[in-house]
Amino acid sequence: MNEREKSLESLKKMIFQAGELSDVEWEAFAACWHPVDYRRKTTLTTAGDIERYLYYVIDGVQRAYYVGEGKRDATLIFSYTGSMSGIIDSFQLQKPSLYYLETLTTSRLLRISYADFNRVLGTYPALERWGRIGTAAAMSGLMERYIELMTFSAEEKFRVLLTRSPHVLQLIPHKYLASYLGLDPTTFSKLLASVKL
Repeated sequence: MNEREKSLESLKKMIFQAGELSDVEWEAFAACWHPVDYRRKTTLTTAGDIERYLYYVIDGVQRAYYVGEGKRDATLIFSYTGSMSGIIDSFQLQKPSLYYLETLTTSRLLRISYADFNRVLGTYPALERWGRIGTAAAMSGLMERYIELMTFSAEEKFRVLLTRSPHVLQLIPHKYLASYLGLDPTTFSKLLASVKL
């Protein structure tokens, strides 16, 4: 099995968690995904551009972030091995992105273009269902995160992060984790030293 076949097998396992596809459906979908490699700190999507691709992460870490006034950036979400990536709202609505997407590490991805995504989802109802379920799951996760950001204390946010995704401490630079939690780096460091799970 070559690298592309291994990558597609990983994507297939993730997709089939939402429901089985027939061989014809899977083969039509799999044919649309193409491997790409990016260096560390590569901007994949720039604010103001329309997201052209949906990605599946084979290896590496990416982050979506917003740049506010005074050039202060806020990390919105991370993607890493085994997850989808891209600026989903810009991709599905084909409207300019408000956010940036960059690689934090060297990244190996599969990507599908909007034209191919739209075509296969329009052709195969099972794939359209997968897209709808995936979008709903992403929205659910964002709403949970919104609640955490709005109502949790710094320590509660830190504990939730470590409980949900303890591996991120080794994968992602702490300054980006602090930004993701809405904390300054000093507070994050203090919590890292004092909070035990």
